[in-house]
This record gives sequence, structure tokens and C-alpha cells, in this order.
Amino acid sequence: MTEIATPSGDVHAETPIGERRLVLEPREVPLGGVRGMNVLRVLPHRNLPTIGAWCFLDRFGPADTRMRVEPHPHIGLQTVTWPLVGEIRHRDSLGSDADLRRGQLNLMTAGNGISHSEYSIGDDPIPLDALQFWVVLPDGARQGAGGFERHTDLPRMSLTAEEGADAAATVVLGELAGVVSPATVHTPIVGAELVVPAGTRIRLPLRPEWEHALMLVDGDATVSTHGLALNDMLYLGDSRDAVDVSSTEGALLFLIGGEPFADEIVMWWNFAGRTHEEIVEARTEWEAASDRFGVVEGHDVRIPAPPLPDVRLMPRGRRI
Repeated sequence: MTEIATPSGDVHAETPIGERRLVLEPREVPLGGVRGMNVLRVLPHRNLPTIGAWCFLDRFGPADTRMRVEPHPHIGLQTVTWPLVGEIRHRDSLGSDADLRRGQLNLMTAGNGISHSEYSIGDDPIPLDALQFWVVLPDGARQGAGGFERHTDLPRMSLTAEEGADAAATVVLGELAGVVSPATVHTPIVGAELVVPAGTRIRLPLRPEWEHALMLVDGDATVSTHGLALNDMLYLGDSRDAVDVSSTEGALLFLIGGEPFADEIVMWWNFAGRTHEEIVEARTEWEAASDRFGVVEGHDVRIPAPPLPDVRLMPRGRRI
């Protein structure tokens, strides 16, 4: 059955199998504590906590802003920062200090615990736009050491276009049609930026055993017969070896997908675990400034953990 999000975010069945889709509409949320900013959050969705191992997606921008996300902790996930406009400075408790700009990837692996900050470059507001993803880690990697990678030369591939235009994909994470990113991954996964020129239809190859979703970042796009609104993400499910994407004025999209993640996860604040107790322990250690999360040099302020809810934290299950 096809599952389509209603304006309320509920899901209902409408059309035959083979055309499954769920539209994930973004919602505005505050980010970064006292000197933070508002962002558009696409994932997790209440009906769909993960797509492959992708468990989180924020878009911050486009805006003229002064970004100041002070040191904060993570466990059990990787952060994937993909800038669209402007430069971002990343610092973390491993001692990493890296500026990031368009076409480059910052990949931080939290493992059992890490902390980091993200600032826009300079003291004044600047044009800024970026996508921030999280990828949940499987057992083994999630209990391991943290790490940081910066990739400035990512592989590109041409996409078959009916009109012969220069459609292309940049493989940011994982693998697409045999083209592999150099970034470290721990599950079968894909993350790729797609450029579809004006007046073009492309055939985007997919792996049928994986689930996939497409987000419209800029321009206009129709996926199969479904027109996407800006910042919407269309969940395609699995069992597809390809999908047609067309654009009238030109489009920038981001593809995510991968092998469906088998474990149910407990996500709260910046933590991805498996149980309530894991989250409580991580929060306690962050508030106690334990060695688990280290120190991000150059900061005299860090983001405090919010209060835990009065109920037991439960795994987020799928409702589709």
C-alpha cells in the first residue's frame, strides 16, 4: 500500500504497492541553547525514525546569521555536515579544528562519547546554509572510540539524462552505483548530492534491497509523478532499482538510504542509545564534566543537558 503524509503528519493508505511514498515535511525547532538559531528538522519523523542508518536531518539556513553552537556531547552516532553556503568551523574534544566550505565533508564519529562545537566564520552575520545529518552506529562501533575526518575531494558520477544534460551526483557517504566515498561508514549506506539541470529527466539508480529518500534542497523536482516542495523529503521505501527525477527550472537534491537499520534506538537530545539507562548515564556524565566527553579547547561556555522527561524513554518504532 502507498502511505502518504497528510497535513497533520498522519499516514494513510491510498494506492497500490510499488508506489509507496511518505512525504516528510520539515518543522522549525530551536538549536544550540542560549546563542542558538532556529533550524528546519526533517528527520526523525514520528512515523519513520530511520532511513537506513540515517536518523536525523536538520537544515540551517539559508539566512544571514551568526552561528554559535557551543560544545555539546554525542554518543552512538556519526555527524555528517554538508555546507551549501558559507563556512563553518568545527572543534571537538579530540583536538580537531577544521574549517568547512561548499563541496567538503566533515564526518565526526561519536562512539562512546565525544563533544564538539560549530561556529560560523568571523564575528559578524554571514550568509549560511547547510545540511546536518546523524547516522546511528551499530553495536561495536557505538561502544568504540570517537573520530573525526575531513574530506575535500569526494567522488562524482554522471547520471543518465534523457536530454543529454550534465546531470551529476557527488557521493558524500557510502556507495551509489559502484562509486564509493572515502568517508568511514559502519553500515551499508548512501548519501549523495544530485544536480539536475533545467529541462532534464534523469534515471537515478537505486539498490532494491535498500530503502531510500530524496530531499529537495533547491529548485523544483518531480520524483516519478510526485512534485516535491522545497525542503520536503520523499520516502521511497525499498524494492526499487531506479527512480525517475525531472526538473523544469533545475534542482539540487540530496539522496539518503541504506540497508534498513535492524535495531530499535532510543534517541534523546544528542544521544543515540538502545535503552533508557544508557541515556540517563550519558546525561549524568555530561553534567558532571566527566572525562568521557573530554573538553573542547577555546570555549568557556558549553550547552547544559535539558531535564529528562518524567517518563521512561522508549525506542522509536516504525509506523509504516
